[in-house]
Amino acid sequence: MRPLDGIKVIEMAGLAPSPYCGMILSDFGADVVIVDRLSKGQPEIPNVMEKNPFDRGKRSIRVNLKNDDGVEIVRRLIASSQVLIEPYRPGVMESLSLGPEDALSLNPSLIYARLTGWGQKGPYAPMAGHDINYIAVSGALSLFRRAGERPLPPCNLLGDFAGGGMLCAMGILLALIECGRSGKGQVVDAAMVDGASNLSTLFYGLLAHNLMTLEIGTNLLDSGAPFYETYETSDDGFMAVGAIEQRFYAELIKGLGIDPASMPHQYEMDKWPQMKLRFAEVFRTKTRDQWTGIFEGTDACVAPVLGIDEAAGHPHNAQRKLLINLDGVLQPAPAPRLSRTPGRAEPQAGPRGSNTKELLSEIGYSEKEVQELIESEAAE
Repeated sequence: MRPLDGIKVIEMAGLAPSPYCGMILSDFGADVVIVDRLSKGQPEIPNVMEKNPFDRGKRSIRVNLKNDDGVEIVRRLIASSQVLIEPYRPGVMESLSLGPEDALSLNPSLIYARLTGWGQKGPYAPMAGHDINYIAVSGALSLFRRAGERPLPPCNLLGDFAGGGMLCAMGILLALIECGRSGKGQVVDAAMVDGASNLSTLFYGLLAHNLMTLEIGTNLLDSGAPFYETYETSDDGFMAVGAIEQRFYAELIKGLGIDPASMPHQYEMDKWPQMKLRFAEVFRTKTRDQWTGIFEGTDACVAPVLGIDEAAGHPHNAQRKLLINLDGVLQPAPAPRLSRTPGRAEPQAGPRGSNTKELLSEIGYSEKEVQELIESEAAE
């Protein structure tokens, strides 16, 4: 038993954020169906992973949305589903007569999730973009830089996944809870620019209280502090230091073998640059594994920076089964962990389009009609 057992989700095929959102729902029991285009009409950036972790636990159907019969297939799916996720620019679904108004007329209790970068309204809404653009305009990207350097995007974790897919999943769950009370569906406008801004709430608070400046790279949490920083080791590895509290800082100094009397006060900010140089010099005297051995079991808040090819082998991660092997692909396990009804990652139900016939049958098409839809290229 999983929390979302019985919930049917339509995931209109898209890039990273919407498949990630669907993956979260699938891990916790939802029956997620990917609606993809015909194989001869592949997108500009195709699905290059044969065993895409985002597709785990999902079924899929290939539909021609330029064909009236293909659109009717999606309409039937909508009538029997609780959730629809779509990642297109505003107006695309409306042009197919599959927008919120059309969908909710078919199914008044449908949760219609629109996951985009810029959102449904605003001057940028119709523009193209990617994670880096959305987090740039949100203000969040400006926080990721060292003093005197240009902003460095945190891959596409912040906009696509944290501010996009994950918050969209939360919006869907909130709407499902409310639907349980009212019986009514609604539209979830999940914009990555909104999500990235929301994730930056702390920094707006700090700035308003004069607890940080806009000289990014000189503050407590943006690489300004010597005790909240990464340091290179003698074997070209790195250690992550986060000893913010005084008692943890004392453990850091002890582990580094530095005489506290030789150091300025922890929060003597004008001395932070020289303190960083001192810490860097010390960290370069030992390997990453040696420093790990020194700090493990202490409250110094020091940890090794592991590559994603190393994370599974770390004892803590191994004990928690942080990563799982599914279809020969190492990937993160479902999160968060529920005690009574935990998530479970299952293999994808075959390559894209493998489930077209069974899904058409489930929504009421006869065997003859299924064959006709395939022959007419309304489905594949």
